[in-house]
Amino acid sequence: MVCVPDSPLDASLAGALGGRTATALQKAFGLRTVGDLLTHFPRRYARRGELTALDQLPLGESVTIVAQVLDVRERTMRARRGSILEVRIGDGQGILTLTFFNQAWRAKDLVPGARGIFAGKVGDYRGLRQLAHPDYELFDASHEAVAGVGDQQAQKWAKQPIPIYPASASVASWQVQKSVEVLLDGLPPIDDAVPASVRSELDLMPVSEAYERIHRPESDRDHLTARDTLRFDEAFVLQSALLQQRALVRRSAATPRRAAPDGLLAAFDAALPFERTGDQRLVGDEITRDLEAEVPMNRLVQGEVGSGKTLVALRAMLAVAESGGQSALLAPTEVLAAQHLRSITATLGPDLAARLRPTLLTGQMTVAQRKKALLSIVSGQAHVVVGTHALISEAVEFFDLGLVVVDEQHRFGVDQREALRKKGATPPHVLVLTATPIPRTVAMTVFGDLDVSTIAELPKGRQPIESFVVPLADHPTWGGRIWQRSAEEVAKGRQVFVVCPAIDAVTAEPGDPPDAEVAPGDDPDGAEPSDAPAPERASVEGVMARVPTIPVLQGLRVEPLHGRMSSDEKDDVMRRFAAGDIDVLVATTVVEVGVDVPNASTMVVGDAPPRGGGPTASASRSSTSCAAASAVAATRASACSSPTRRPTPWPASGSTRSRPRSTASNSRRSTSTCAERATCSATSSRAAARRSGC
Repeated sequence: MVCVPDSPLDASLAGALGGRTATALQKAFGLRTVGDLLTHFPRRYARRGELTALDQLPLGESVTIVAQVLDVRERTMRARRGSILEVRIGDGQGILTLTFFNQAWRAKDLVPGARGIFAGKVGDYRGLRQLAHPDYELFDASHEAVAGVGDQQAQKWAKQPIPIYPASASVASWQVQKSVEVLLDGLPPIDDAVPASVRSELDLMPVSEAYERIHRPESDRDHLTARDTLRFDEAFVLQSALLQQRALVRRSAATPRRAAPDGLLAAFDAALPFERTGDQRLVGDEITRDLEAEVPMNRLVQGEVGSGKTLVALRAMLAVAESGGQSALLAPTEVLAAQHLRSITATLGPDLAARLRPTLLTGQMTVAQRKKALLSIVSGQAHVVVGTHALISEAVEFFDLGLVVVDEQHRFGVDQREALRKKGATPPHVLVLTATPIPRTVAMTVFGDLDVSTIAELPKGRQPIESFVVPLADHPTWGGRIWQRSAEEVAKGRQVFVVCPAIDAVTAEPGDPPDAEVAPGDDPDGAEPSDAPAPERASVEGVMARVPTIPVLQGLRVEPLHGRMSSDEKDDVMRRFAAGDIDVLVATTVVEVGVDVPNASTMVVGDAPPRGGGPTASASRSSTSCAAASAVAATRASACSSPTRRPTPWPASGSTRSRPRSTASNSRRSTSTCAERATCSATSSRAAARRSGC
């Protein structure tokens, strides 16, 4: 076994630190166990001889800084009784004022020349930055004095990294540090999940030593090596837990689902008006072998829209139906569920559709419609059931559930997938579909309990997608061409997506990561901060407000779509867009659910760099059936642009004499002005892995 019961990491903080400290840590950070606190890692490291650039501190932010006391003075308040102690601290360039009300006794500690760590919220008083009633921890004065005369031990102390922890208004960084040190001093040996032979081969340290060095490093090498060890340990524990879960599922008995040589599947294949691609055949054969086995299939199929994932899933449904079994296809939205039902019915043809009776079940159906669907499902008349989360409800019972198909799997949790799987009398086979490309490293860790198949080959006849990069920071007048190009597509009878990263100027789409922020002094590249104002980011409300001012869009039917809208409103907009009643849809990433709009030929992606590869994948997704499609990635400035470049509203209307540079790519590639960097890290803690059943 990878995980050991009764591990020291599972002990409660109350027993190790006392109830008062444990309660404070739980309220501030949600930490409950020893393992939780030990995995509350430092966010950076400082040094006692290192000062923080005070002139770069952002107003209104809670900060933890290293600085030196310059002078101290006490003055009487004019409006009321009492005094104010003002302590000026500096870094050699900037100056910050600490203010304490009626706490003159602090002057005994905060003497000129003293250095320490100060934490508080940055405020402004008469144009000067200040911290009101900050917490602080001064460095040991005896060490400071000895360090000045060159003692080797003191010099080592001066260069020792200081861990700076994620803190809160109620718990400062050094308070977290002291709590961690108490745990480390009394921590018994921890059994390593990683075998000794693997640690030796990869030059990893024991996990107990890694916790010690990441929290109490004596050099930078200590915490960097410890970080590598703990990263590997987390990934190893997570993957091992998933493999154990996979082995547990394989110990279950499933009903083999074999297709007869002259049965439904053979008739379906014979009637196909096209030849399946090599990847479709390969993945289909893998699924067939899984279905014929006496253990449940648990397979992930990835491939972009139009690659044939639904086809291979439908062939699996036919194989299950031949043995009298039922298949349930779980879709994230009602629009997508209805689309799947229409597509499956049309692909089966009238004869097979009449025999399999594809049935839709969603939450917005009338009572009569719902009763009729439930009756078809429980009686076994419906061999193919397509629905949303309504399929998981307790009222839904299957006659013989043999296959569960989950589309757009990233929209569902493991518990939801498991809830549907448990509706089978015997464990059903599970097929998970995704159009989101998954790197091999992520597939091995996050999806370690699934076999992974990839459909990379696209059907013949697919037109390549043209991608255009529009750097508005360099060429602000090109914004007008974006709208002109969109209007040209509408004039041809086509439709256009406009995808923005935010709902308004300050609100990102729920579930999307915010733009990355770098704390003062934490910039890994050492770039100087810019004095230029932050450019306005593309937003749905911002674009909609500018639509009336853009001449080429006048008379077009332009509608918004975002996460603040109700489910009914979103479904209504998508239905009207799919029906051709909307010319231009201005949306956030809520459209990234695989909705097929064959008539949409163009996608404009605002602020492309923050969106990563997602928007260009959406361009491929929305234009699956288009004769010619294009993706326009509009960006204010690329990652290699100067940080002092003048901000440009997105996208500005203006002269269209200049045209964006075009780059041709197929539908599986995205276009970027700079090299993209991707980082994968395991986020599951050891304690969390244990709680998951390891």
